[in-house]
Amino acid sequence: MKFNIKKYYLLIISSLLIFSGCSEFLEEPDKSNFTNENYFTKPEHAESAVNSIYQDLQPVLVSGFGGGPWMMTEFATGLANTELGQAQNSIFVRNLNNNSDNGYGQTYWTSYYRGIANANLAIAKIPGIPMNEVAKKKSLGEARFLRALYYFELVRIFGSVPLITEPVGLASKDLYPSPASVENIYKVIEGDLLEAEKSGLAARDASGRVSIGAVKSLLSSVYLTMAGFPLNKPENFAKAAEKALDVMNSNQFSLFTSYDDLHLPSRKNSIENIFQVQYLENIIPSSLQTAIIPYNQGISNYNAETGAIFANKEFVESYEKGDKRAAEKQFYYTSYTLKSNRSLSKNLGGYYIFKHFDVVAQTSTTSSGLNWTILRYPEVLLNYAEAANEVSGPTPAILNAVNLIRKRAELPELTGLTKAELREAIWRERWYELSFENKTWYDMVRLRKAFNVFTKKFEPYVGHKFSYGPTLAEKELLFPIPTAEIRNNNKLKQNPGY
Repeated sequence: MKFNIKKYYLLIISSLLIFSGCSEFLEEPDKSNFTNENYFTKPEHAESAVNSIYQDLQPVLVSGFGGGPWMMTEFATGLANTELGQAQNSIFVRNLNNNSDNGYGQTYWTSYYRGIANANLAIAKIPGIPMNEVAKKKSLGEARFLRALYYFELVRIFGSVPLITEPVGLASKDLYPSPASVENIYKVIEGDLLEAEKSGLAARDASGRVSIGAVKSLLSSVYLTMAGFPLNKPENFAKAAEKALDVMNSNQFSLFTSYDDLHLPSRKNSIENIFQVQYLENIIPSSLQTAIIPYNQGISNYNAETGAIFANKEFVESYEKGDKRAAEKQFYYTSYTLKSNRSLSKNLGGYYIFKHFDVVAQTSTTSSGLNWTILRYPEVLLNYAEAANEVSGPTPAILNAVNLIRKRAELPELTGLTKAELREAIWRERWYELSFENKTWYDMVRLRKAFNVFTKKFEPYVGHKFSYGPTLAEKELLFPIPTAEIRNNNKLKQNPGY
């Protein structure tokens, strides 16, 4: 199925069909007014239905002078800072004073449940469309992957949430659903991904659509999470290692030779980028660029320089000596040329995030087509190494997976480690390699561990003190369910401590 960027971001009428209560609309005889009954009749309707599910990956990445929802899990690590005083949602999370009125959490909830609603409609209706069976199977695989991804995010952020797998109307029992157990949510996530794995999707997809590589990569992360907290099912370590190894043995993915490739739009959906949120300059540009530049220091062609998020000094300076990732303009930057005179550089007084920095957009076009990466090959290597080490202890294959990442960082290979020593070494690589990609907080919660940037050791999550003062309590293992959702549905219960 050819990928059409113009259709990719069209949200079809599924949300209207699910949530509208207007009987006059449904009885309208004009067939140009789509309904459940007359819309899902052609192959292109299946494509549009699936395309609509992708769209809901974007809202959490919107960034501006109010910060951005994606920053929520970054500030929760204690490893990020902000210069944006009006971004109260960021500051509340960073200082561990978060509450259920935080708009970031509401955006996650609303966007991802809308994506789930679109996925449910596609999964229910596509089987009845007369179309090529191979294409039909692939469309259903995409829909199941995306539904699994949305639930994987929601269950880790909020814990026990409503589990809806069928289209919902005003007469549906799921209009005001009860929360499901975390274990049952993971059963649906696993089931969807196993079905998607059998759907005949391409091994990888340069257009940005879901691939088998993406399905197996996500499965490895899901199983790794299921092995840890809150489910604590260690039998899933072997499954996580198996799925990660499938991706590694597919020979479809490899590491970039240069960290520069991480922030080149020309490299999106390729090499080590397994699955990304799609953007296109001047058509559907990313708004993230204004968030990762310092506040009003005149280095960018963008009018807005928000200073919304940057790295804590103590974290960047905790990288191993000689680690290329911590070198200037690799993962971080401390100086940049001035917009008024590109031959002059300015010291910025902090460590800003360079791995997401679009040089052309910042210095010329002010329109970025740089994708946001959800799944990247180094995560797969680290998933394999961590999970396999838990199963068998150190082996040459496990060490090689970690050392591929360390070699690119120009660090010495790991050798001669015990199982416990290798475990923590792998965790450190996760913290350093996957920094500021919305991965670290999830690792903290599943491991119940936090990284002490001063000792460079891991310590219990509850009681861990951030380098700037606040101390994690048990309530910070989840985010609060948004106030509006509690008010709208009295079957929902607020998470403890909020």
